[in-house]
Amino acid sequence: MGRAAQTTAGALAEKFGLELRGNPETVVSGVAPIADARPGQIAFYSTERNSNAFKILPVSVLENTRASVILLQPEMVPHAPTDAALLVCNSPRSEIIKILGEVYREPPRRGISGRAYIESGVFFRNRRSVYVGQFATIERGAVIEEDVKIYPNTYIGKNVTIGRGTVIYSGAHIENATIGADCVIYAGASIGKDGFGYTRQDGHNVFITHVGRVVIGNRVSVGANSCIDRGALTDTMIGDGTKIDNLCQIAHGVVVGSECFLASGVGLAGGVKVGDRVLLGGHVGIANGVKIGNDASVGANSGVFRDIPEGETHMGYPAGPGREFLRHYAWIKKHVNKD
Repeated sequence: MGRAAQTTAGALAEKFGLELRGNPETVVSGVAPIADARPGQIAFYSTERNSNAFKILPVSVLENTRASVILLQPEMVPHAPTDAALLVCNSPRSEIIKILGEVYREPPRRGISGRAYIESGVFFRNRRSVYVGQFATIERGAVIEEDVKIYPNTYIGKNVTIGRGTVIYSGAHIENATIGADCVIYAGASIGKDGFGYTRQDGHNVFITHVGRVVIGNRVSVGANSCIDRGALTDTMIGDGTKIDNLCQIAHGVVVGSECFLASGVGLAGGVKVGDRVLLGGHVGIANGVKIGNDASVGANSGVFRDIPEGETHMGYPAGPGREFLRHYAWIKKHVNKD
């Protein structure tokens, strides 16, 4: 875990609007699971049932924790150690995410390395607020908004726009793209290269010239070594708040809506349309031109060859409705020769 910024229980209560019970000067120098926490650390205990993935720990774990500060619900206060400072709220799971961001926030980084290559004609909205690491390249016509961080060995091509507060980690390659505010582009991501667009003419494969862009909204993250191709004629588009895991492939002309989650290894073929709040499990593959409705989900390792209506869960190869897949699987298990 990264290095923590020291704070106090009182400062956290004031910043996040939490009810404090105990000493406001109690020091917080890290975050830990409640069963493993040591003095000086903050932990949380929750009985929320947000999903089946969240396990509720025995109350004895709360009673015996060594954490100096505990984030918990009002009804659990009587079970907390009397010497701990308590931050009381209705949703400890939600609040601990905010506190993690505060305690382990990255120190401010500003300044442009003398070893970075920046062509004339690059526009900085506020040059003093920007960080550009050594051996980064930014070509003419690029627009760099305030508070952007561009780490070493990054390439920003001609006329690319990078929105306010966006962070681009080492080795990312970006061209033919507009990226919104507060995005994170992880190491080795490739954005805006030509897609796999070919046609067959006179018995030969002929490449289709790509003239579209990649347009990425606000608060998007693009995982390490993921690729988002530029559109051939229309733009490839990623909506606000979408999270793309490592090693994903998004082909030319794909449209992904807002607040989607694409797990590692997802591959979207050209022209795929994905609605809002869609969940795609690891290594899902979606064929050309398929449409996925809002709030749909696809199980890991599925192959999708037909449209999925809004709100449905599909899985399998070829993918179908989740219950149908499970019935087929149960039938196979029942009738297969077990000898």
